[in-house]
Amino acid sequence: MSTAFGDVKRITTHVIQAMKDKKEKISMLTAYDYSMAQIVDAGGTEIILVGDSASNVMAGHETTLPITLDQMIYHAQSVVRGVKRAFVVVDLPFGSYQGNSKLALHSAIRIMKESGAHAIKLEGGSEVKESIERILTAGIPVMGHLGLTPQSIYKFGTYTVRAKEEAEAKKLIEDAKLLQEIGCFSLVVEKIPATLGKKVAESLDIPVIGIGAGKHVDGQVLVVHDMLGITHQFNPRFLRRYLNLYDEIKNAVGRYVEDVKLKDFPNDSEQY
Repeated sequence: MSTAFGDVKRITTHVIQAMKDKKEKISMLTAYDYSMAQIVDAGGTEIILVGDSASNVMAGHETTLPITLDQMIYHAQSVVRGVKRAFVVVDLPFGSYQGNSKLALHSAIRIMKESGAHAIKLEGGSEVKESIERILTAGIPVMGHLGLTPQSIYKFGTYTVRAKEEAEAKKLIEDAKLLQEIGCFSLVVEKIPATLGKKVAESLDIPVIGIGAGKHVDGQVLVVHDMLGITHQFNPRFLRRYLNLYDEIKNAVGRYVEDVKLKDFPNDSEQY
């Protein structure tokens, strides 16, 4: 639970900025449904991301690209109903904002109106500047995302660490400053060298939240299914598993099946 801000009834962009100013680390996790959102919120995380990673962990796709705007809105609606305190950010999915700022605004407005979420997140730097600016004109908070941007996976061709070379690192810093300048309230940096993550966080006034970006950024984000060990074949260096629910749930299901087969469930006290 947050220390300096543990008594805040609702996390807002103002609270998130104040946490950076006071050097208090920001925690962020994903959620995609009502039940998980309730748990993540009660656990004290400040930001809940309704990530397009739902395409992977909820729908079983290889990439984040197939998930649609309607599907993201459905997941966001479910999450918002389960949240009392956390700040809810929703990913704009692939194809809902790139290269068309009017479509970007329409997509962002749909998410905000139909889900009740608090902000949107989108990937990219200077190439999505116009889309971000147009979304901001509607008063919608925008979180940026640089480094490894999974919606561009076919461009990169790999999920390897980004910005190891000087030219790409320089562009990332330039893009980060641009996103701050045009009005993003926060920024996610994914899978970049820890030294670069530190440099970005120190270069910006807005909070920088990392995933595989080292410990010197202003906060951390993980996919909740990875952190809880529900997914078990994804093992990047940056992932710390706090539980191994894959095995625990599988074993519980096995015990249930066995009890049913043995006619042990339900017993006398479990029937009417």
